[in-house]
Amino acid sequence: MRIIQNGYLYQVTFMANVFPVNCYLVEEEDGLTLIDAALDFGKKGIIQAAQKMGKSITKIVLTHAHEDHVGALDSLKEILPNVQVYISARDSRLMSGDRSLDAHEEQTPIKGGVPKNLKTRADVLLKEGDFVGSLKAFETPGHTPGSMSFLDTRTNAVIAGDAFQTRGGIAVSGDMMLFFPFPAFATWSKKAALASAKKLVNLKPSLLAVGHGELVENPFHAMTTAIKNLEQKMK
Repeated sequence: MRIIQNGYLYQVTFMANVFPVNCYLVEEEDGLTLIDAALDFGKKGIIQAAQKMGKSITKIVLTHAHEDHVGALDSLKEILPNVQVYISARDSRLMSGDRSLDAHEEQTPIKGGVPKNLKTRADVLLKEGDFVGSLKAFETPGHTPGSMSFLDTRTNAVIAGDAFQTRGGIAVSGDMMLFFPFPAFATWSKKAALASAKKLVNLKPSLLAVGHGELVENPFHAMTTAIKNLEQKMK
């Protein structure tokens, strides 16, 4: 496990040198908000990271419901039973293994590791513009139909889940990167992912934090290049 701090944000990484899976602790006055729950073995590391900061986890926010983002959720809820869980209304269906599509959505299969035996359900269903502490929610579908990203309104840092990756090169979800193709394999809709990436770059974030890969400071240029790369491939 590796921890990197940037302002109020702490990136907690498992398997950093092999298959990096990130979750995040965001410091608030009343405690810590955990964004994503990493892999199933991640509980101990997440709790240790919070203990090092001397604060308790008060909320768990999920960018989407793939297994590498909800893996430790059940075990965390066992020791933190009063902590509320937040996810988009759309991806709450994936938490119960429901891969069905709505009529208005692109009719391509939902991909990636959708949990089969997850017991925990969300307490709060998020929509565009909702706040969780200092975090403002943005609907950024593409990787999954209900993927969300979160803007820390204090610093303009964006926690984007798998809307972008930075491992193997910065890329929009769905853009196949030779040295780390796995987020692309698990992406539902490239078209929706591209629109979401443009939405995020228009926020002009000071920091880009993703599910797989390193933090990127002042990421506007890199995000713009990644968007252009996918646009070229989709022509």
